[in-house]
Amino acid sequence: MYSSNPPTIDNLSSSTDKVALVVEKRALAGLGTARISQLDFVKFAVSLLFLAGIMIWVNNFLELAAGGGTFLVVAAIVGGYMAMNIGANDVANNVGPAVGSGALTMTGAVVLAAVFEISGALVAGGDVVGTIKKGIIDPALIADSSTFIWLMLAALLAGAIWLNIATIIGAPVSTTHSIVGGVLGAGIAAGGWEIANWDKMATIAASWVISPLLGGLIAAMFLYLITRLIIDQKNLMGAARQYVPYIMAVMAWAFATYLILKGLKKIWHVDFLTAGFAGLVVGVLVFVFVRPMISYAATRLENTRESINTLFTVPLIFSAALLSFAHGANDVANAVGPLAAITDTLSSHDVSAKAAIPLWVMIVGALGLAVGLALYGPKLIRTVGSEITHLDKTRAFCVALAAAITVIIASQMGLPVSSTHIAVGGVFGVGFLREYLQAYRARMDQEIKNRIKGDDPKAVAQFLELFQSSAFAEQGEMVKELRKNACDKLYLGKKDRKDLTKVYREELVKRSMVIKIAAAWVITVPVSGLMAAFLYYAIRGIMLP
Repeated sequence: MYSSNPPTIDNLSSSTDKVALVVEKRALAGLGTARISQLDFVKFAVSLLFLAGIMIWVNNFLELAAGGGTFLVVAAIVGGYMAMNIGANDVANNVGPAVGSGALTMTGAVVLAAVFEISGALVAGGDVVGTIKKGIIDPALIADSSTFIWLMLAALLAGAIWLNIATIIGAPVSTTHSIVGGVLGAGIAAGGWEIANWDKMATIAASWVISPLLGGLIAAMFLYLITRLIIDQKNLMGAARQYVPYIMAVMAWAFATYLILKGLKKIWHVDFLTAGFAGLVVGVLVFVFVRPMISYAATRLENTRESINTLFTVPLIFSAALLSFAHGANDVANAVGPLAAITDTLSSHDVSAKAAIPLWVMIVGALGLAVGLALYGPKLIRTVGSEITHLDKTRAFCVALAAAITVIIASQMGLPVSSTHIAVGGVFGVGFLREYLQAYRARMDQEIKNRIKGDDPKAVAQFLELFQSSAFAEQGEMVKELRKNACDKLYLGKKDRKDLTKVYREELVKRSMVIKIAAAWVITVPVSGLMAAFLYYAIRGIMLP
């Protein structure tokens, strides 16, 4: 081994030493690859053990189905596989911003999300689920119960496979859209084009645009308000003491209302006004509780941006927990809904609009979410939390708050939205706002430099220092005054124009991630639909004599 200052190829004189160094580097690289391969093998083995456990466990419940026991075992395994992929892909949206901002460690986020996902599924997941997701196909046009069972199994497997592929390539996609595409494709294969409800499909397609735009706009709006009211003030702690309690109260109202409307709707169904009033009460109580705490903290923290971030750490952790709980309560149906429908049909030999969810089916879904999250969730958590744009705690807080408010607004307007699209759209929104604000300030700096070019360099530096330390509104007034007092028209040379263009084009959001994720969203329904149609024909060919 080498000393604390390892040699490079260039500073080694002996060819033997160079060869030795290359061999050592390749050996270390091979060791790292071997460790990664071993970890992947362990994950794969644990996944197989989980699915094998489902197979063994479900054998004890075969008496619940009047015949078709082997088919029920297969369906349960596919349902567990779907739940694992939901945990690996979709849960990242709830905890990714908190991890990317440093409010939670990866291990802490996985444990927190697993606990609250399971709690949401088992406590508030409901005991009945719709058999035809979103009403996208007409069950009256399904020939018989056997056809329906094959259809649902094909839809479930296709949705799970697509989610698996999306997780491998690092694209967070909508699990609801995955299963919708599966049901649509298998439904068309089973009953023809007329079986589809194309009006419903049009509204779902609209959500590809509505969800990320709403989430991005609301997240950017809150970040802009926090930036103007707090971050761009000279006395950050004074501004925080004044405004942060109100921001926390808005968060408490939004999450209490969101949790009542979406997370608890299957065990406590209330209208929006009731939920909104209950959320308002919670918001007022939180305001009264946190106001003295913020005032006390403001006297002990330094007057820095990082201190402002510190104030949002605990709210971020709470938001991740509540989003996970609501996700478990709602999206577990994506995993166990088709499985519950298959179980109900095997028992009743009839196709029903609603199907009871046996406890064992709900447990399969809940545990599958947790296993998938623990094994494969960190990849997507990193994607959402840090690979799109840099998130500090303030920005991550805005993303989480936007997720709750967007769902509330959309549900009251009857707009179809995806929680995945909302969360990722929120990350895009704060990232693009960062680009705009940074470009604006850079352009102002450049304009000041060009307008007072030729003046005393020391005076120019002092003016720029004053400008950069001023509040956002004050900066605008300073530039207006500078333009007003200018003796001659500003001349920008070729280099100046080039500098401004370069500043304007500085990218804080990775465009490659935007393109990859947007493309994955667009093809989710078609790809899962095509796979489901193929799988339906394959299963039908196997099952028919």
